Amino acid sequence: MKQDAISGGCQCGAVRYRLVNQDYKIYVCHCLECQKHTSSAFALSMPVKFEDMEVQGALENYTRGTDSGAKTRCAFCPACGTRLYHRSDKSPEIVTIKAGTLDDTRAIKPVAHLWISRKQPWVLLDEGVPAYDTQPPDLKTWREELMGFPAEGS
Repeated sequence: MKQDAISGGCQCGAVRYRLVNQDYKIYVCHCLECQKHTSSAFALSMPVKFEDMEVQGALENYTRGTDSGAKTRCAFCPACGTRLYHRSDKSPEIVTIKAGTLDDTRAIKPVAHLWISRKQPWVLLDEGVPAYDTQPPDLKTWREELMGFPAEGS
């Protein structure tokens, strides 16, 4: 998905965001946390550089632990509760936009599936899209390579 600017926001419109000049890639996460926060079978995640994101409106944060031991801040609209992005303490320079909050979701085409060991049995996967039983061993580096820039310190 390459565009000059991509925008999105929460359900009530109190929080809006804009992303500029990037080639965005979206992956599907089937972990239990994503199933819980979306009230669905999976979440659509789009990693972007935090510095390339402009946010208008007030956000609240919920912090939770992850299987890797990291802490993730989950940013949401305090008015309607829409989860907009996650930001890990292990890679604070990256946020993972919840791609269902994009204004235009028609161009979404996932490039990978994570945590398929926890996917719902009725979800069918495209055999042409890479799938991981859990997640790539070095998720931070994998996301950075997905986004097209080298991992810091490598």
